[in-house]
Amino acid sequence: MSKFEDGLARPRLAAGALFARGERIFLVHKTYGDGWDLPGGFVEDGESPAAACRREVREELGIDRVPGRLLVHDWAPYPGEGDKILYVFDGGELGADEKAIELQAEELDDWRWVALDVLDDHVVPRLARRILHAHIAKCAGRTRYLEHGELVANAN
Repeated sequence: MSKFEDGLARPRLAAGALFARGERIFLVHKTYGDGWDLPGGFVEDGESPAAACRREVREELGIDRVPGRLLVHDWAPYPGEGDKILYVFDGGELGADEKAIELQAEELDDWRWVALDVLDDHVVPRLARRILHAHIAKCAGRTRYLEHGELVANAN
């Protein structure tokens, strides 16, 4: 590492897909970590966030989807884990693909549609905020910039 690079941020990147059906969100249940989440995962070295989203949806659900537009960019540092930048892309409509879902057994054991008003019963608060903002962004046709899952004033 060069002297120039000392002190520069090296955030971990993750990307996920928001599949919405009205006021319900598609969630997957992880066999590790915090339980329920959006389909997605960490970006690999040299991979774009959109490409990571597509790869993760293919690996986790067994369906190949080109991600839609970016809904949320969230800077979300977490104690002990460092800086994270989390991207949520529009997954579009599942439609007939819902019947073709094959969960990645090593990481996932269930999926379900969850109403926005009970999201807090399924996911940790910072993820609930991110999902709610992603849903708002999808409905409004915009992208939202968040920090810790909170909308940054004057950024949208």
